[in-house]
Amino acid sequence: MSIHSTRLAALRAQLAHDRLDGFVVPLTDEHMSEYVGAYAQRLAWLTGFQGSAGSAVVLTESAAIFTDGRYTLQVREQVSADDWAYVAVPATSIAAWLGEHAPAGGRIGYDPWLHTRGWIDETRAALAARGAELVAVETNPIDAVWSERPAPSDAPLVVQDEARAGVGSAAKRAQIADWLAATKADAVVLTALDSIAWALNVRGKDVAHTPVALAYAIVDADGTADLFVAPEKVSDAVRQHLGNAIRLHPRSAFADALGRYAGKRIAADPERAVAAIFDRLDQGGATVLALRDPVVLAKAVKNRVEIDGHRAASARDGAALAKFLRWVEAEAPKGGLDELACVAKLQTFREATGVLLDTSFDTISATGAHGASPHYHSTPESNAPLELGQLYLVDSGGQYADGTTDLTRVLPIGEPTPEMCDRFTRVLQGHIALATAVFPHGTTGGQLDPFARRPLWAVGLDYAHGTGHGVGAYLSVHEGPQRIAPPTYPGGGPAEPLRAGMILSNEPGYYKAGEYGIRIENLILVEERGFAEGATMLGFETLTFCPIERSLIVTGMLSAAERAWLDSYHARVVAVIGDHLDADERAWLAAKCAPIA
Repeated sequence: MSIHSTRLAALRAQLAHDRLDGFVVPLTDEHMSEYVGAYAQRLAWLTGFQGSAGSAVVLTESAAIFTDGRYTLQVREQVSADDWAYVAVPATSIAAWLGEHAPAGGRIGYDPWLHTRGWIDETRAALAARGAELVAVETNPIDAVWSERPAPSDAPLVVQDEARAGVGSAAKRAQIADWLAATKADAVVLTALDSIAWALNVRGKDVAHTPVALAYAIVDADGTADLFVAPEKVSDAVRQHLGNAIRLHPRSAFADALGRYAGKRIAADPERAVAAIFDRLDQGGATVLALRDPVVLAKAVKNRVEIDGHRAASARDGAALAKFLRWVEAEAPKGGLDELACVAKLQTFREATGVLLDTSFDTISATGAHGASPHYHSTPESNAPLELGQLYLVDSGGQYADGTTDLTRVLPIGEPTPEMCDRFTRVLQGHIALATAVFPHGTTGGQLDPFARRPLWAVGLDYAHGTGHGVGAYLSVHEGPQRIAPPTYPGGGPAEPLRAGMILSNEPGYYKAGEYGIRIENLILVEERGFAEGATMLGFETLTFCPIERSLIVTGMLSAAERAWLDSYHARVVAVIGDHLDADERAWLAAKCAPIA
């Protein structure tokens, strides 16, 4: 019996002890985070799944794992079909699946600190149709059987000073206070870790790749705030930075503090605050306003200092990746190079900048068929050699104090096939179409998404992920509310108009199962565009500079305008990252960025 089969059996025994007929296991923490600390990685511990989005349901006689199209291949490689059924979302939801598979009259458990009220309402209704019951647990049953569960991180808070943030915490809290006045609320509960980091101008090391600290905050209408964080995380320097307007409490005191707002109007985000928070506020006699966290949009619209910082971070990071691509191009054809060796080598190039603080996510180093899994994660078990005839895809990013980066490039190992070049060129055409889009105020990313897909659609092809996600300012590499994707795709939600100052990714792709994957990703900044007639529109400034592989481009497929964009882009690559390279590297770069024939 495998280790994960043993863990599943142990969980089922615990569920029987707790008089439960099933349990729902999400991949999140009590802050509804996408990336979670080691202590909260219950789904990975139970199933072996290493993706960044998914959930599972364990019943007495069956179990299912739910993932979207980004993980169709990965989940089958990492999770045993002997124990788990694979269920695709959003085609099927957990609620719908339980509505068909939960035992009649059964008791299905859930942890109220890991789910939203919306999810609970949907699932409870689906179970009611079978006469089954959704039951909140006081103690997560996985924690009861996870004997070596790590403790939450005790890493200290650090100050993100105003020179990096662009705006002081007092001014940000005053902005939140203005929002509270407009909504006639007495306070707002902040649960999203990046919202707290942004509002208080602090960062942390409690979650891999995302510089946040485990904390809660409640901001009052006068701009003061209560911060709930482990005391050992707060140094004298951080205490001085926070000042008298921030009252400090242990993180463990947060739940009880929610019961002290009787008669008050308290705002909480229904998408980011878990059900347990709403329950505590209700039970304490507060009037709860289900409103979006006011930091979400303010954080997404970058100020001039944050934008300039990102440009600097992107230049050094693009240079590091260019050095890496040059190395792969020289070494891979010799043989002996594999995916994990590439991850390690790219890390050395980034560390050589002297200012790298972390990667912004686990590097996707994928050769051949592994490239067809958009969020593939190489492990010692899956590690594959780079071989002639393959495409090698690398999707990676860095965390620097002045910016968060994310870029993807593809290069051939040896001679690419005509089909590979055709698909690469179509992906490039979609990338250019989005990069050059001009659109009116009020346009959503979902409306722009077809720009990137049209060259693939023209020949009956598509890709099963969004085209762009928001990116933070030395924060989360996946940041809302902005996105470029159909509303039904992973991460979907209410359509958000794009606004000047938002940073997003531009990453169309193509994936041929069992053979190869292609994705071209730059980060782009939404900016104002003025016209002679006086009209103001929006467009994109490309922020990422690194060569796009010319040997994969079918030049004859490109229009004159597309060729002009590519030549202009490559000229900018040379200008932006050239000073970060030595003479030999600059000569290589000049050849890679020569005008397209």
